[in-house]
Amino acid sequence: MKLLQDKVALITGGSRGIGTSIVRRFAEQGAQVAFTYFSSEAPAQAIEAELAQTGIKAKAYKSDAGSYAGAEELVKAVLEDFGRIDILVNNAGITQDTLMLRMTEAQWDRVIDTNLKSVFNLTKHVLRPMMRTGGSIINMSSIVGITGNAGQANYAASKAGIFGFTKSIAKEMGARNIRCNAVAPGFIETDMTEQLDEKTKAAYLTNIPLKRLGKAEEVADLCVFLGSDMAAYISGQTISVCGALTT
Repeated sequence: MKLLQDKVALITGGSRGIGTSIVRRFAEQGAQVAFTYFSSEAPAQAIEAELAQTGIKAKAYKSDAGSYAGAEELVKAVLEDFGRIDILVNNAGITQDTLMLRMTEAQWDRVIDTNLKSVFNLTKHVLRPMMRTGGSIINMSSIVGITGNAGQANYAASKAGIFGFTKSIAKEMGARNIRCNAVAPGFIETDMTEQLDEKTKAAYLTNIPLKRLGKAEEVADLCVFLGSDMAAYISGQTISVCGALTT
């Protein structure tokens, strides 16, 4: 039997990068998948069509995860279309990198809203329906939330905030059989890392004990595990996927 057979998953930021790999892995493991996009409409529609051909129920929704009202409408729509939500993956995220001396209020607010407020927004609105059946909430953080990084004060703050939020929700909702965990990817092969020059990549690799970048599918595999019943006693944890970089 597939690990996520007959479960319904809502994945934010599912039209590109790690999010797309999570959508595909969840579908492979039997989940019905609702996923969001903000601006990447064509890729989202292509993924929806791809999964439909496999017989998996999947639907893409245009939504701004940083909007409280938008998140509320999204959850209502998914519940109407799918009937329930068993797994929430808060994956939506952006970067707007610059040194603190140059960072604008708008750059700070946009990253915090998209990366951190979005986690509050979606979690807030799925908790009540999830309380009836239990479920798993998976919050996508980053090793930058652990280590910090020059030029990424806004991003690091948003990702570090996810750790405390995750632990708090795990403690609040454990009695309702709702688990909450965070995933902290390291340097993963995505469209963002493809933009790095070879010298920069080589510098990163010298600090990674496994001597390679991670794959988006490897992050997705951890999310599959955390969303499945195999992780039924795992909650309130942050698990890094970083090739031992932060060890």
